[in-house]
Amino acid sequence: MSSKKALVRRPGPRLAEGLVTHIEREGVDVDRAVEQWEAYTEVLRGHGWETVEVDPADDCPDSVFVEDTVVMYRNVALIARSGAESRHPETTGVEEAVAALGCSVNWIWEPGTLDGGDVLKIGDTVYVGRGGRTNAAGIQQLRATFEPLGARVVAVPVNKVLHLKSAVTALPDGTVVGHIPNLDAPSLFPRFLPVPEESGAHVVLLGGDRLLMAASAPKTAELFADLGYAPVPVDIGEFEKLEGCVTCLSVRLRDLHA
Repeated sequence: MSSKKALVRRPGPRLAEGLVTHIEREGVDVDRAVEQWEAYTEVLRGHGWETVEVDPADDCPDSVFVEDTVVMYRNVALIARSGAESRHPETTGVEEAVAALGCSVNWIWEPGTLDGGDVLKIGDTVYVGRGGRTNAAGIQQLRATFEPLGARVVAVPVNKVLHLKSAVTALPDGTVVGHIPNLDAPSLFPRFLPVPEESGAHVVLLGGDRLLMAASAPKTAELFADLGYAPVPVDIGEFEKLEGCVTCLSVRLRDLHA
């Protein structure tokens, strides 16, 4: 059995009603979104990830963005509590899925709010975006859960985009990549590389030098290739209309029982 697992959740029929906060609403083609999601999950499997499909939450338009529902650190799952109340029912199926995988389960409790998209892990450093969906109490609870396990938690202001990982992610060597207009404080990251496209700021580390990224960032893909990485582009255009990015569509779990 693969030691690399990825939680994913199929887009629901109400996807087009998903929340948008920082961009203008556009029409979403749900059938096309399902095709894009299937291609995305196929890329994960093609690179050695076993996909674990969480039970659908068809009444929740944003449920495909499964990353927001849980934060993993080692084998500990912290079930999130979104600042967007309409997203609270999404966590039930995710909680069942991580428990079935043998994870230790913790929760963010009221008054805390936290979206998983606000959490960027680089080694044992856990950056947490304080923004529209994640509040100070949520960060405090995350700190209380993960610091005893060896994590160093760093809070980062997020005002210009939906989530911290809408603004930045990290390359395999720990360099943080981001699109400068979307960042509040790039100086918080010890090593930072600006990228030329907004969606170029989002990478999923597939293993080795391979980077899953949006097809909408060809200039950034070229930049990464010049640095010796192997970009693996996927079209997620329908999800980008809902402020989604490649990181939002899965939760990657490595070596849970190591």
